[in-house]
Amino acid sequence: MAAKTVQLDVVSAEEKIFSGAVQTVQVTGSEGELGVYPGHAPLLTLIKPGMVRLVLEDGAEQIIYVAGGVLEVQPHNVTVLADTAVRGDELDEQQALAAKQRAEAAIADSSSDLSYAEAAAELARALAQLQIIRKIKK
Repeated sequence: MAAKTVQLDVVSAEEKIFSGAVQTVQVTGSEGELGVYPGHAPLLTLIKPGMVRLVLEDGAEQIIYVAGGVLEVQPHNVTVLADTAVRGDELDEQQALAAKQRAEAAIADSSSDLSYAEAAAELARALAQLQIIRKIKK
């Protein structure tokens, strides 16, 4: 009989955010959305800023924000090595809105200290955080 769960570890540079058995993991990879279930084929991919959605053994759902990193899938475990990771319910909406406004202003102002690429990356991170905050509020 096939396994019904897979071991997931979500780790940032600062701390281990999550470790436990899950039914599924959803993450935004470099090529688009990925769904990982028990028995998934081995995979190594970059992940974009966004949401890691996990469904626990009991069916409960958790959302974690990651600011990019790497996803490694092995037959019995999945590892998310994130640049930055924050539990979705710990995100600050006001900080995300302020970061979004700063990034938009930097993109509009060519004399800004931030390069266009840095401002665009900051904007992507802020938008991903806001999307997660709105999803959690629903």
